[in-house]
Amino acid sequence: MKTNITTLDNSLAKELLIPITEADITRTTFQDLVSRFGLNATIVESVRGKYKEVITCYPNHDVVNKIHFIGLGKETSFLKLRGAVRSFSFRNKKQLGASLALVATFIDNKTLEAIVNGLELSTYDIALYKKKEENNAHPLTQTTLDIVVRNATETTTEAAIIKGIATGETQKEIMDLINQPAGHMYPQTLADWVFDSGRKHGYDVTILDKTDIQKNGLDALLAVNRGSEFPPKFIIAEHKPAGYEDFKTIGLVGKGVTYDTGGLNIKINGMRYMKSDMGGAAMMLGAMELTAKLNLPIHLITIIPATDNRVDATAISPGDVIGSYSGKTIEVIDTDAEGRLILADGLNYMVKNYQPDVLIDAATLTGSAVRALGSHAGALFSNNQELADQLRKVGESTGERLWQLPLFEEFKNELKSDIADIANLGNRPTAGASTAAKFLEYFTENHSSWAHIDMAGMAYGDSEYSSHKAGLGYGANLIVEYLKDIVK
Repeated sequence: MKTNITTLDNSLAKELLIPITEADITRTTFQDLVSRFGLNATIVESVRGKYKEVITCYPNHDVVNKIHFIGLGKETSFLKLRGAVRSFSFRNKKQLGASLALVATFIDNKTLEAIVNGLELSTYDIALYKKKEENNAHPLTQTTLDIVVRNATETTTEAAIIKGIATGETQKEIMDLINQPAGHMYPQTLADWVFDSGRKHGYDVTILDKTDIQKNGLDALLAVNRGSEFPPKFIIAEHKPAGYEDFKTIGLVGKGVTYDTGGLNIKINGMRYMKSDMGGAAMMLGAMELTAKLNLPIHLITIIPATDNRVDATAISPGDVIGSYSGKTIEVIDTDAEGRLILADGLNYMVKNYQPDVLIDAATLTGSAVRALGSHAGALFSNNQELADQLRKVGESTGERLWQLPLFEEFKNELKSDIADIANLGNRPTAGASTAAKFLEYFTENHSSWAHIDMAGMAYGDSEYSSHKAGLGYGANLIVEYLKDIVK
């Protein structure tokens, strides 16, 4: 989406989008707009700013011939602001003209960022493999949007617009990754995407192939991959801006299971949704790309162990004992608890080779997290309360909520194995998200500032923008806003 920052006097757009809260209709700035465009009093009285309520009017004006008042509601969270404008733009794309302006003269910069982000997301097209209809593109992809502000030279306003658009572009990219069907998304496909993104946005990418993975002793990743015809990849991406040696080092690890059948513990229900099992990888790769786009002054490393989990004669079996990069052995109680196996290698490799100041992993890891929190928040686990508090606070501000669950020491007792160092599944059918997090902690080498995000209910789900479950773009903005806080 291309934009032009301008003032109301200099815009020649014929159609205006005016997002408005319930409180805005009593303000002088709103009344000034009413007077400027000579709007009918009856129309004005119908504008209440109710959430997602749209009032369209046709002013008697030399230039502007249509105005849409888009209701933002009363409580203007980032998610609701974004949702109101995205919904309007998505639903009305065939009615919108080619000469558009967003009037932002009476909203603050954070609100503007959310609204611009929503407009960018409204152009997302999930029809990846449908024949494209002629003239079906969204107007915002074909024209330049005027963004009308009070002061067109204000740098913070420009930064908010750039951030909103850049975030939306990256969110659409990771939604594409998650929405790719299993027949189009392999470990190599994911590696190619990262390589292209790194080349485009200026971050370093190293791809370890199966031979490299074997040489490095990433045995847990190799074990999960045994049943697949597609070789695994171990993806390392690194953002190193000028002077990065003096910046904090943040390590991100994302689960990259490109398709999950459950292995020999085959899934009974919902297997068709398991193309989303690389949602953690998409989240962390989105954060990497967006960090590089914004050129944040921070040293960021992202590791993605990538494989699918298939059923084959060579696949690992329940009861098998496998190795890991850490040198510790793992008894595989359940082959459908494979994500934690590859994360164990990713986390341990990160700690031993990069020594990050902060370590964060993300994964669509457990159904237990979904049963606890539904699609309303990701489950957060951390051994550092300050880090947990920071992430929760940022999640509230971006609308990508997190809710902290416990990491009691007692959960480690449930992972005891008689024949290996640790088991990959708890010995009780309870607290599945917490025991999974405790398993991952075992491979962090007692890192003092580690957090695990189980976003199984957040990466993929129902929305008004698709008829079936689809990628939601969760998490990338959360991580980047957390990084921006560190920079501050």
